[in-house]
Amino acid sequence: MAKPKKAHGAPHLWVQKAMVTCGTAALCVQPALAVGAGGSDTIWSRFSTIMADVYGQLVGISTIVAVTAASVALLVRMISRNERAVSEATGWLKRIVISWVVLNTLGFAVAYLQPLIQGGNYTPS
Repeated sequence: MAKPKKAHGAPHLWVQKAMVTCGTAALCVQPALAVGAGGSDTIWSRFSTIMADVYGQLVGISTIVAVTAASVALLVRMISRNERAVSEATGWLKRIVISWVVLNTLGFAVAYLQPLIQGGNYTPS
């Protein structure tokens, strides 16, 4: 008599599917950007404004996705009896936190560097 096969890694697949779903949702959301009718703006000032808006939306969406994915990883970590699933959920949790911190740090770096290279006349001190 054949033994029924156990579903190995089922919590892992569940976490992976949740991460893929959250990532896909984040990539599919596109903010609507309105361009003003004023002709005095240069292409670079418009690009800077658009990128600031896109980055602001991206940080907001990434925060929501990070909290959702971290919640799923924490639930798997707390509920699962499978040691492998617990260790993988812990790894996912570390990656989520590191990615979120890096993404938010990029904004601070750009905000600090922008005045230094404003107008195209960067002079190192």
